[in-house]
Amino acid sequence: MKPGAGVVLLLWALLSLGTSCAGEQAAVIPPPALDRPKSPGPLETAVLAGGCFWGVQGVYEHLSGVHRVLAGYAGGEKSTAQYRAVSGGQTGHAESVEITYDPQQVSFGEILQVFFSVAHDPTQLNRQGPDEGTQYRSVIFYADETQRNIATQYIAQLDKAGVFRVRIVTRVEPLHGFFPAEGYHQDFLLKNPANPYIAMVDLPKIRAFQRTLPALYRGTPVTVAH
Repeated sequence: MKPGAGVVLLLWALLSLGTSCAGEQAAVIPPPALDRPKSPGPLETAVLAGGCFWGVQGVYEHLSGVHRVLAGYAGGEKSTAQYRAVSGGQTGHAESVEITYDPQQVSFGEILQVFFSVAHDPTQLNRQGPDEGTQYRSVIFYADETQRNIATQYIAQLDKAGVFRVRIVTRVEPLHGFFPAEGYHQDFLLKNPANPYIAMVDLPKIRAFQRTLPALYRGTPVTVAH
């Protein structure tokens, strides 16, 4: 469990009694109207932040066409890209994932469809579930103008359609660097399925992914060490 999260997780669980976890309530949202067509080419990357990177990494390790997902940090300086420092919420970093994928098998837009459907709640400002702080903010870190345009227009599309009860707070920011997290964070969900935090907060996201986006779901996850 994340350091110091025990009491917060317990309180969050008590407040959530009688309702399903956000991940269990996930429903399919429409794909982006603007997307980059699938085509042969070199592997590409997408960097996203949506709360604790354990669960987000776990979700994308089940996405078809993905070759590797790294947990890490983005938004701050290399010198402060360590878990203890980032957890203080003063580094500018967000817990993030770097997704390496085959653009012939999965598109950037489909990656964002998973992001908004099951990976996290894009309407929570500087928090996700029991975790609170700017290090848990929702961000799409774009690598080029095509990614920026797809992301910004998709958010506008979803807001206009009223897909969520309140407006999306996800930020779209240029990627200035991604820094992999410490080794013990990599594949944490896969290695620790009985961890209370994983069982309560993250595994519902995996089940929701399989249920709501079966065409994109891969049963056998890719791992960092594969």
